[in-house]
Amino acid sequence: MAKNRAETVYFCKNCGHESGRWLGQCPACHEWNTMTEAPKAASGRKGRTASAAASGSQTGAAVPVKLEDIELTDEQRTSSGLKEFDRVLGGGIVTGSLVLVGGDPGIGKSTILLQAARAISLAGGRVLYVSGEESEKQIKMRAQRIGEFGSDFLLLCDTLLDNAIAVIGEKRPDFVVIDSIQTMMNEGVESSAGSVTQVRESTAALLKTAKGLGISIFIVGHVTKEGSVAGPKVLEHMVDTVLYFEGDLQGSYRILRAVKNRFGSTNEIGVFEMRQEGLKEVENPSEYMLSGRAVGSSGNIVTCVMEGTRPLLIEIQALVTDNTSFTYPRRQANGFDFNRLSLLMAVLEKRVGMRLSQSDAYVNIAGGLRVSEPSVDLAVVIAIISSFRNRPADKDMAAFGEVGLSGEIRAVSMCERRVIEAQKLGFTKAMVPRANHRSLKDISGIELIEVSTLDDVITVIL
Repeated sequence: MAKNRAETVYFCKNCGHESGRWLGQCPACHEWNTMTEAPKAASGRKGRTASAAASGSQTGAAVPVKLEDIELTDEQRTSSGLKEFDRVLGGGIVTGSLVLVGGDPGIGKSTILLQAARAISLAGGRVLYVSGEESEKQIKMRAQRIGEFGSDFLLLCDTLLDNAIAVIGEKRPDFVVIDSIQTMMNEGVESSAGSVTQVRESTAALLKTAKGLGISIFIVGHVTKEGSVAGPKVLEHMVDTVLYFEGDLQGSYRILRAVKNRFGSTNEIGVFEMRQEGLKEVENPSEYMLSGRAVGSSGNIVTCVMEGTRPLLIEIQALVTDNTSFTYPRRQANGFDFNRLSLLMAVLEKRVGMRLSQSDAYVNIAGGLRVSEPSVDLAVVIAIISSFRNRPADKDMAAFGEVGLSGEIRAVSMCERRVIEAQKLGFTKAMVPRANHRSLKDISGIELIEVSTLDDVITVIL
């Protein structure tokens, strides 16, 4: 028994903390029930041989250098052939970077990486696609739907990581895809594929290979039922960039979001549409998000959110009943924070006297986008008022602003860009916070409705 305890350790799935015994609460991140038992990593040289050979280093020892002797140069970037993909990455694929792509099964992770590999191979680059999930024929069938590939597109169907790293060191490709990291088996680690130890050690080996050879490596990661990448949380800290695919599997849209990026912004998104031939870029996401909008009905209003540097128009929908048929009023929010919805309804009841305590309320962000910034507060409030009073809001008006607990309408960032985006799509009015007046004084061609309190909003709406 003592030998078994010595050969196994416990890892925290959230932060990667290692412990010799099981703990109910992780002492590092203080999360409960996150400790997982796994075999201890082997201490021999076998697991390090392939990565050391691939990087061309015999000892693997790093040599310190003076800070003043380091010359700064711009990162070398390669276009993926998809403008939306390059936008999320910060301008293209950085040479020597390690990128993690996560998302639900069937969301399009392998498809977008295969499309990027196709564009790089057609441009003359050498690509290695390593698959541990699909056979060569399955990948060939998917590739035929996408289109023709270049002559330097190499395919390796193997689950042994050491073999994949050896091929990388021999072929020296420009672009590598590992699909997926949970299927890779590092022979130097005595545990099953997909375990905490395997995922961590395999990612570390790929990181050394990417940095040592200057090769861009993309790894596909499975997600848990909570929506995070399966395996230890330290996996996301090890890589340079973390991308997540969002969207409804039943719908055709896909949203690619960067949640970590050492070479660019972490708030950029890319919008794609899933088709038979693969993912197609959506050049005007605002127009796409507003397609099919119900005009003239109560409970909907258009607002503008900022996703990185991109303004995006979306529709806020609300449905409020007069009296609930349940024991307690039902509240539901799709794409919007539930606690924020309860707060806004409490402000409406306290500050303007709207009796919502016995009403069911449902709020939905049309298009499946998840919104967290407070600039949509005003639009949510208008949608609730419109539905509760059964009075349609102006179909040519967009609204954005933050609502405080006192019922005041607070200023939002980049208000000018939001107004200009609304004007481009044909909106003739914009309800904005009065505190943003100075930044909007030079805008013409659209009527600005300035409000400072919820009383002003009700006066305009009703």
